[in-house]
Amino acid sequence: MRIAPVEGNRQRLDGGAMYGNAPRALWARWSPPDEQNRITLACRAMLVDDGRRRVLCEAGIGTFFAPEQRERFGVTESRHVLLDSLAELGLRHDDIDAVVLSHLHFDHAGGLLSAHEEGARLLFPRARFIVGARAWARAQDPHPRDRASFIPELNRQLEESGRLEIVDGERSPWLGSAWRFHLSDGHTPGLLLAEVASDDGPVLFAADLIPGRPWVHVPITMGYDRFPEQLVDEKARLLPDLHARGARLFFTHDPGAALAAVKRDEKGRYFA
Repeated sequence: MRIAPVEGNRQRLDGGAMYGNAPRALWARWSPPDEQNRITLACRAMLVDDGRRRVLCEAGIGTFFAPEQRERFGVTESRHVLLDSLAELGLRHDDIDAVVLSHLHFDHAGGLLSAHEEGARLLFPRARFIVGARAWARAQDPHPRDRASFIPELNRQLEESGRLEIVDGERSPWLGSAWRFHLSDGHTPGLLLAEVASDDGPVLFAADLIPGRPWVHVPITMGYDRFPEQLVDEKARLLPDLHARGARLFFTHDPGAALAAVKRDEKGRYFA
């Protein structure tokens, strides 16, 4: 079993929005902002290669946006960085057997599409696309508050591919027993958190439940979360279990760390 980070295009978003009700004096120490109050965020995928199949957890933001939208969301590279990162691992997008999508917000699923200049067509021609039932339903019928976070054209292309697998529960028959899913509703309904067994213990792709190291601290949430109090409760239930099992967290948005152990200090607070 090989688990590897695959870097995608980075973005810059408002720090206050990313840290919810945490004061700027606190979050600016963790994520120094630029002159526009924006912080740097990775959009990182996780590659799992068991020798038989190559599975990618998410695909990052990519470059499907038109140039003016890329500027708005702080995506500075015009090239599709995820494809370059796969190439550094000796892979092409058509070598991937499955893509597991925690949800379908553009910064997690936009990398499934080619660059805007290339027509934003669906990549990964051999891959099965695995998404949770509630997350798929949300993408099909979003709330006005988060409608702009989805890519309607991507939904259509996924359906037309004939390779969309919608899972309702904690297992995917295709992935097998080495994989299980945790469901979360605090950030968006039906967020699918993939946990994979490895020789060194379980690894959880934390998606937007815990986008990076600062958010391991249970009270820290994002302004983008639909139900922040529910998200806090979900973390409070999940982290003791992960800690007891020696699990590690894989971060999609942390610009400085891809993988970290779950630890607890003498006061009972969790950290990475």
